[in-house]
Amino acid sequence: MDIAPSPVPSRTQYVLEAVKHAILTGRLRPGQPLVETELAAQFGVSKTPVREALKTLAGRGLVVMSEYKGATVRTVDTAMAQAVYDVRLLLEPEALRRTVTTRADLAGASAALERSDAAADPAGRSLANRDFHRALYLPCGNPLLTGILDELRDQAALVSAVAWQAVPSWEREAREHREILARALDGDADGAAEALRDHIASFVRRAFPEATGEGPVAGAGSRAAEAAT
Repeated sequence: MDIAPSPVPSRTQYVLEAVKHAILTGRLRPGQPLVETELAAQFGVSKTPVREALKTLAGRGLVVMSEYKGATVRTVDTAMAQAVYDVRLLLEPEALRRTVTTRADLAGASAALERSDAAADPAGRSLANRDFHRALYLPCGNPLLTGILDELRDQAALVSAVAWQAVPSWEREAREHREILARALDGDADGAAEALRDHIASFVRRAFPEATGEGPVAGAGSRAAEAAT
């Protein structure tokens, strides 16, 4: 019996994923121009799929489109980081609490930790970090909640990529991840949620050392913000 080949991703999707990967792993820096003709030549496509990919990335908060300046990688500023991390602090710990309460499978989180430990470069660790957090909230049982957190994923990763360039903290965060997962696997829903909340908040305090108040990045700029310029 003939087996139909797997569908080939569209040119737009191919360009979108490639550009997004380059942004989230730091190869394309905040503020860097994204020239349609150059990207089209790089990926061997016309400008149309490049333009569509950039529009989609703009909708996801990773690219800024300007009538006069064209497209650029979004610059991380304090207001953007505060908005993203405020929502994460409100929703992600609660999603994890629900995941643990329902005794959902956390094998994906364990696998992501292993990939992070084995990663040979910051890009690999960054991608594994994103997978770890998603594996914690994805089985929470509320598709609307996971959808909101999925929409934040890319912007949170952009903030993290900028911050890690200024304040590397991989080992500490790996320890915190293991603590979160250990509590979750023990069935301690409240403890896991609290550990996750502390993890998110402490990352922001390290990345934005001048922050004050209860908001995660309230206050003036920091080394992380400066690295984005």
